[in-house]
Amino acid sequence: MELFWALLIGYVIGSINFAVPIARSKGVDLFAIGSGNPGATNVKRTMGAFWGNTVFVLDFLKGVITVWVCFVLFDSLEFTKYFVGIIGLSGAIIGHSFSLFLKFKGGKGVATTMGGLLVLMWPVLVIGLVVWALFFYATKIVAVASIVFAVSLPISALFFYSDSDSRFIFSLVLSVLIVLRHHANIKRLIGGEENSFKS
Repeated sequence: MELFWALLIGYVIGSINFAVPIARSKGVDLFAIGSGNPGATNVKRTMGAFWGNTVFVLDFLKGVITVWVCFVLFDSLEFTKYFVGIIGLSGAIIGHSFSLFLKFKGGKGVATTMGGLLVLMWPVLVIGLVVWALFFYATKIVAVASIVFAVSLPISALFFYSDSDSRFIFSLVLSVLIVLRHHANIKRLIGGEENSFKS
């Protein structure tokens, strides 16, 4: 039952969307502007760096808080704390992507994923962030940086955990899911139509 509760708690926390109410307070409908995505990148593109970064930090904290809450509430003898934390973070990512409060719409969950990884496996996150930064500053395209970040996760995880460790398996699943969530971006990249932050 604790896995069910961890998943549910994560889903509810993840479903809390900060981008939409912040945008609405400024008279912006994120679903009708930019990429149409209710996430930090679209906020930054349409409302500026301050609000975009604010949403990113808040989404990041959703991941941190979810895993931390699971660590505190579920001290299991049957499962490791990392496995329970992974289940909770999975719920948060699902909630962020298919929000209970947005008619099951949402963002791609990259910031929330990063927040959870900070608690679950910080060395893997650090490597991923370095990779993300390098590719973002090289291309100025968030989607490219996020996709390469996703691919880096299982590769770097192998240096720290065994291939049977739940954290490695989770990083592999995350990698696939993040790439799949960027399928529309990949199509636009192929067509040379993806949005960027180039001046």
